[in-house]
Amino acid sequence: MNMLVPLIISSGGNTGSQASTLIIQAMAKAEITIADWLTILKREVKSGIVLGGILGLVGFLRTYMWSYVEPHLYGTHTFLLAMVTGISVLGVVLWGTLAGSMLPIFLKRMKFDPATSSAPFVATLVDVTGIIIYFSVAYLFLSGVLL
Repeated sequence: MNMLVPLIISSGGNTGSQASTLIIQAMAKAEITIADWLTILKREVKSGIVLGGILGLVGFLRTYMWSYVEPHLYGTHTFLLAMVTGISVLGVVLWGTLAGSMLPIFLKRMKFDPATSSAPFVATLVDVTGIIIYFSVAYLFLSGVLL
């Protein structure tokens, strides 16, 4: 299960960095303002669900299908672990997209430079919280199953 952590965490950091970069660029070009936050939020939720769903499906299939290559790798809980992987990727990507898009707007609202929410900052924030998402999903699916 530990080998899946980089897949899950990096997907959130990357999507968060991309969203942050696009929002900061749009703010710098005056294509969006703080007042557009709800429109941006709705758009980012949609894109986060679609992208997270696609990447989550890939993560699910990778985990599930790998059990055919190495049958004893996950034991009898292959399907549950695949679900944990898929749902975690969906959650982390959605969170990354939302954090990356809303943080620059929040900072602008607080009279800070939105460029301070640069890609490394957003990626670190999403990576750290992504671990919490991953372990929360694992706890929900696996508590009482694994000893």
